[in-house]
Amino acid sequence: MLRRTFLATLSAAAAPVCAQETTPAAGAKPTLHLARAGHWLVIKGSHLPKGEIRINYLEAYCRAGSAAADWVTHTTVGHTTELVSAPPDGKSLHLRCQVKDGLVVDHKIQAGDDEITFNLRAHNPTSHLNEAHWAQPCIRLGDFAGGETADPKETNIKLDRSFIFLKDRLTRLPTNPWATQARYMPGQVWCPREVPRTDVNPRPLSTLIPSHGLIGCFSQDDQWIFAVAFSPYQELFQGVARCLHSDFRIGEVKPGETKAIRGKIYIVPNARDEGASLLQRYQKDFGSSGGSND
Repeated sequence: MLRRTFLATLSAAAAPVCAQETTPAAGAKPTLHLARAGHWLVIKGSHLPKGEIRINYLEAYCRAGSAAADWVTHTTVGHTTELVSAPPDGKSLHLRCQVKDGLVVDHKIQAGDDEITFNLRAHNPTSHLNEAHWAQPCIRLGDFAGGETADPKETNIKLDRSFIFLKDRLTRLPTNPWATQARYMPGQVWCPREVPRTDVNPRPLSTLIPSHGLIGCFSQDDQWIFAVAFSPYQELFQGVARCLHSDFRIGEVKPGETKAIRGKIYIVPNARDEGASLLQRYQKDFGSSGGSND
């Protein structure tokens, strides 16, 4: 069993949280631990390629009207993230984001043996409406899916290892049709029915409607599945940093109001059942939710 000792810090920009590792006993059940290193949320596991998966958490809080807008001058709303607590067992983290529109978002994150659970609370303590309507956890999966290369021009994880669900069936990328026109290229966005098409990432927007906020990929050795889902979600996104996104939706938060957002990361053995067991797990956790927060 991995044991980790964290060095507390009050800022996401500070030095990495330190950890002390021991080698798991032979035959020990794989498990997951959490660390915070600068702006990275790090998932640790002895069974993971290179021992970890890194998430830019959070890459950005974003305004509506983003699909055709400049990312820097219009879409992103600045924020800072502080590490509130990191117990020494490495099984939980509490982060707090102060968004420049006044929104305060608490992130309570817990690690299990094969899942990471996110419980978020977005609170508006101001006298005005918030500007940030959605946010991006950017999950880097090049090592996991086998997409890392020495070529700096090769920016995508292997598409045929990635998937979304269409009509509740696991559908590998590239989906058909595959959009190829947008303000910024390449990449692919899938948007739920409830979210305006004008309010998503300015990358090619698919005409296909995903069944829910679950997106994932198979490991490079085909032994594991990684999947992520948030509820409510703004979009699914296959990105240009060897990343996959289930970007969560905040929507309009009135003065004094608090909204709840849930998320899960699953890192499970590949059951080779066309995603059926993963879908059952998702449905147990989320039911039929996954749309708008408005």
